[in-house]
Amino acid sequence: MTNDNRKILNEVQDYVFITLGLMLYAFAWTVFLLPYEIVTGGVTGLSALIFYATKIPIEYSYFLINAALLVVALKILGFRFLFKTIYAIVMLSFLLWLAQKIVQQPDGSFVQLLGPGQDFMSLIIGCCLTGTSLAIVFLHNGSTGGTDIVAAVVNKYHDFSLGQVLIGIDLLIIGSSLFVPSFGDIIERCHKVVFGLCTIGIECFMLDYVMNARRESVQFLIFSKHYEEISKAISSEIGRGITILDGHGWYTGNEVKVICVITKKTESVQVFRIIKMIDPTAFVSQGSVIGTYGEGFDKIKVKIRRIDKKAIENKRKSADKLTTSAKDKAQ
Repeated sequence: MTNDNRKILNEVQDYVFITLGLMLYAFAWTVFLLPYEIVTGGVTGLSALIFYATKIPIEYSYFLINAALLVVALKILGFRFLFKTIYAIVMLSFLLWLAQKIVQQPDGSFVQLLGPGQDFMSLIIGCCLTGTSLAIVFLHNGSTGGTDIVAAVVNKYHDFSLGQVLIGIDLLIIGSSLFVPSFGDIIERCHKVVFGLCTIGIECFMLDYVMNARRESVQFLIFSKHYEEISKAISSEIGRGITILDGHGWYTGNEVKVICVITKKTESVQVFRIIKMIDPTAFVSQGSVIGTYGEGFDKIKVKIRRIDKKAIENKRKSADKLTTSAKDKAQ
């Protein structure tokens, strides 16, 4: 398969998974959250607050708010990211409209799937599904728009998780439910805020959990006489870099070669399959890696301050001077 064909296939795969994620999000929102008037964060939650207060359909306010945010983000995010975001906004607006038409009853109310009085259980199920759906969209270079755009901008330049950024924004949106008259007295409004805080915790936990599970890496140390064959197979079939370490057996006194390779956790089964096919008697050590940065993995997002840069340059100059003076003395 050529590089162009692989790029096209990856793009198609991204759009398929983004669409599936959006379908899951629209289903969870309209079936588990909207019928129980549960307040959540994000532009969807803000649109829901507008709906609860004014009965303006969610899809209209959702689309207009996102359109304004897209104009602001156009200069910061790449066109490829924004194109997928525009697709997600339009698609989710349509899916929210369609899902509401399906679950809406003739009197205008929505079907409560779990029955009346099951607000908290519906909250848990709905937020687990929405958090998972957001992770699916993000993992395929997309966004559902709104506060996700803000989170993506921050995550692009800083080492903050998407869940952490969304929490700060969602707190403001959920807190505004105190000013919605249709929720009843101040006690009922406080209940809505408490439920909204629960939605933040569950949704962001699921978002980070799914994304970190997908990005988790493992390190293999492989001791085998057939290290060359195993290394070639891993490099060609999985595409990961290989490092060969020199080892010395303490008991046998023999020199050994050790294969060191870091892969995604999802690729570990394929590594074990390769090892078993080539050398079933190989000794293998597998360990979890907290973070892996570089080509093929995550990018390093730490900012380099000017003060640190100058300090490093000064230390380098001092080290060069010492090295030069030591060479002159030696001569």
